Amino acid sequence: MAHYTGAKARVNRRLGTLVYENSGAVRAFDRRPAPPGMHTRPRRLSNYGLALQEKQKIKHYYGLGERQLRRYFTGVSRKSGNTGELLLQMCERRLDNVVRRAGFAQTRPQARQGVVHGHFLVNGVRTDKPSYQVRPGDIVTVRRRNNILKLYQGVTSLSEGEPVEWLASDTETLRITVQGNPGPADISLPVDGNMVVEFMSR
Repeated sequence: MAHYTGAKARVNRRLGTLVYENSGAVRAFDRRPAPPGMHTRPRRLSNYGLALQEKQKIKHYYGLGERQLRRYFTGVSRKSGNTGELLLQMCERRLDNVVRRAGFAQTRPQARQGVVHGHFLVNGVRTDKPSYQVRPGDIVTVRRRNNILKLYQGVTSLSEGEPVEWLASDTETLRITVQGNPGPADISLPVDGNMVVEFMSR
């Protein structure tokens, strides 16, 4: 899933939400609410199918593989609190998601690519792992190289970002400050975390 290269519009239609933000995928998602063909009947999913669909939303939206999502689930299931919320908050704290949220990329796959190529520093240290978990007080900056700086100056002028209170971004200095941890209200993906937890607990 982390390297999904298939038809993104098809995934958007199947999951019923915009998990991929590419312009082509968005247009195709809006174009056809029903599947192609004559005499089609709406397919009603079972409880298992609904739970699987919710899990697939998380995997596609954050670019996670099955094993990686399982590791996240195992980690948060040992903590006290709502496991579904903790799982989504852990996904929100990924470095590639932070870069997208701050408006330094137009899509999460683009943010992931920038991180993998080493374009970002966390507290002054080059970090090339998209799964890196940011913490309150961390400062994310763009590497001080002319070609990289020009690239992200152009991207930030085009990207609207997804503003949240736990992140403060400065497009002038290309700097992101992590001011806290994400809360339940900061999760932009419409997904039922509790249903995912029940599914993965089987």
